[in-house]
Amino acid sequence: MSALSFGIIGVGHLGAIHAKVASQMTSLDLVGVYDTDLARAQKVAEQVGVPAMTTLEELLEQVDAVSIVVPTVHHFEVAKKALDYGCHIFLEKPITATVDEARTIVRLAKEAGKKLQVGHIERFNPAVLALEQYDLQPMFIESHRLSPFHPRGTDVSVVLDLMIHDLDIILALVNRPLQAVDASGVAVVSESEDIASVRLTFDNGAVANITTSRISVKAMRKMRIFQKDMYVAIDFLQKQSEVFQLAGRDSTGGQGMPVATIGEGERARQVVYEQPEVPAVNSMELELDRFAQAIDKGEHTPVTGEDGLRALDVAETILRKIQSQ
Repeated sequence: MSALSFGIIGVGHLGAIHAKVASQMTSLDLVGVYDTDLARAQKVAEQVGVPAMTTLEELLEQVDAVSIVVPTVHHFEVAKKALDYGCHIFLEKPITATVDEARTIVRLAKEAGKKLQVGHIERFNPAVLALEQYDLQPMFIESHRLSPFHPRGTDVSVVLDLMIHDLDIILALVNRPLQAVDASGVAVVSESEDIASVRLTFDNGAVANITTSRISVKAMRKMRIFQKDMYVAIDFLQKQSEVFQLAGRDSTGGQGMPVATIGEGERARQVVYEQPEVPAVNSMELELDRFAQAIDKGEHTPVTGEDGLRALDVAETILRKIQSQ
């Protein structure tokens, strides 16, 4: 495939990383960057060896696709303008500030025949990629995402800032309609929720308990998945996964190491442990490369606009539950 002409809109902390990664990729041709703070744009542009455009329109006229890494409240207006200029769009999470905006952007991208990918980067965490070989059908999930306090990101609730990562992963894994949402949360050091606890119940009986905090002493990003004959532990921070399966009878147990036996006689079954090999990938580089490939091959993006809309819809439901208490 030929390199995709590409631009970065918004080069704050995360946008600068987008620019650095994109500038080193063979599937992307980074044409330039734009930010309302021209001095910041010029600094990042100099670091990656591309021009800093003085207007958004100047960038959009020269590229076929863009990464939109502006504050969430501006996602809708910037994405809409990029579509007006005929660009495919990679839109950082959450997809937009509201569900109505998200529905509109998804619709406009379809009508324009342009690809839309949402930046739920944990889909590309090596610990998650290592589990692609397994038939995951979760019935109980426990998730903990804890982060030390940082002023950046506190303009929105921790549900939209951090929990939405886990919502996207869980919704993709279970892939069933939600039946019930229970939630509680509290603002501690900012004006919006800094810690939240959520319980999701799906129509097939699957349950997910999610705890998220941005006022923790230590960082933690872990998820535990339970299903028939299998337990999976994911450590997003350490980028590793562990799998325990019951072998014997109707279950093969894979190629792992036996660590215990459950039951006796003919009912005995081995517990088999595996630590699947994780791919050596840069998650952001991979998600941007998959975006470029989807455009080149005319395929669905790996994290579609509908995926981003679904995660935001659940996040808004959670916030309404919290605020109604």
